[in-house]
Formats: sequence, structure tokens, C-alpha cells
Amino acid sequence: MSRVQLALNVPDINQAVDFYSKMFATEPAKRRPGYANFAIADPPLKLVLFEKLDADARLNHLGVEVMSTEEVHSHQARLTDGGLAPVDESGTCCFAKQDKVWVDGPDGAWEIYTVLEHSETFGQSSAHVDDGGDSACCVSSSESVTSCC
Repeated sequence: MSRVQLALNVPDINQAVDFYSKMFATEPAKRRPGYANFAIADPPLKLVLFEKLDADARLNHLGVEVMSTEEVHSHQARLTDGGLAPVDESGTCCFAKQDKVWVDGPDGAWEIYTVLEHSETFGQSSAHVDDGGDSACCVSSSESVTSCC
């Protein structure tokens, strides 16, 4: 099963987790300082929250979570054939080792990814997320987490 990913910048991670836990009647699948993600069954949604006090926009980025590396590669080939130039950024991101490609669209970046295993580290940077000029995906600080899945 694939599901759409919605990544949001939130000013208060605890308040947001409380709200979305009630909204979707589920607890976060993963919770770290400044970060939470929900694997929601109904509707099928991967909701990712990044605590970012100074965010200019609530939307961080969009994505599609798929179930296997083969699906990531299939989408990468399809996007390449369509002339969209996806970029492979597999590695560790958002406390998980992932196979992933990014594609820049006219309205922002999309990622297509699968989680291979969980990680204790947050991850690496990416230039594909419009996060108000930080151009850093998966970077955490003592105040906030910028962006990634």
C-alpha cells in the first residue's frame, strides 16, 4: 500500500502531536525531539511534523511513501522517462534509513521513498525542500528540526 505524505512545519510539537493524535485517533509511529510522524490507516496518510518556530509556511513538503526499494526505482525510472529528472537521495533521513528520490515540481519538491530501517540519528541535508531558505532536510538543532520525512 502506498500513501501520500504531508510534512508540516509546526510551532509547538507537543500541541501538534496532541491535536493530530485526536484528529486521526492514533498515536505517532515515531516521536523524537522536535519531530513526530504518524502512519495513519484511514485515510492512508503519512503525516510528518517538524517543529519550526520561525517557518514562513505551514507546508514543508509532500511525498509518497511506498513499500519497497523496487517501487522507488520504478517511480524513478518513470519520472526519468517523463523528463522530470529525479534525484536519488537515499540514506538516513528523519530517524530512518531510506531509499528515496526527489523531484522538483513547479509548486515545490516531492519525495518518493521507502523506509528500510529505523535510525537513532536524524540524517543528512537536501536542497529539494523549500524550508524558507535553510535548504536543509533532516537537520536538527536545539530549537527545531527543519525538514524531511
